[in-house]
Amino acid sequence: MDVPWRIRRARIADTDHVAQIEAQSFTDPWPREGVRAVLSSRTVTAFVAESGTRVIAYAIARDAAGVAEILDLAVSPEFRRAGVATALLCKLIETLERGGVRDIFLEVRESNRAARALYMAHGFSAAGRRPRYYRKPVEDAMLLKRGGPAHASERAE
Repeated sequence: MDVPWRIRRARIADTDHVAQIEAQSFTDPWPREGVRAVLSSRTVTAFVAESGTRVIAYAIARDAAGVAEILDLAVSPEFRRAGVATALLCKLIETLERGGVRDIFLEVRESNRAARALYMAHGFSAAGRRPRYYRKPVEDAMLLKRGGPAHASERAE
């Protein structure tokens, strides 16, 4: 099945597009300079989805010593609910695990049921709570984790 987008590694040149999607997606977005710094980091794995020549979504993670954290995943509003987030998440997980990552963590707003469902459908489970983690509005974060012994045995089957 053909999809109306393709996934590729993110580049520094994607900074403005990623920052724009970030601003459309979050109440407390990363500033442009923060996006640029993250995309410049050697410890970051980042992908974008493009439709034609337009960046429509991105996923960013950082890893060290076999543990990764998904820092951000967002899709332009007009491309949501089309499978882009799922495709990016799968590509990110596959790349991290191929690179030796055993555990992947992330925080998600407790009220963000759609994001929680996406992550849970891809092997993440609740690992804790971070009180008052988010600002604008203040809200607890759920800490989710993928990895450990359960996932190692799933991959072996």
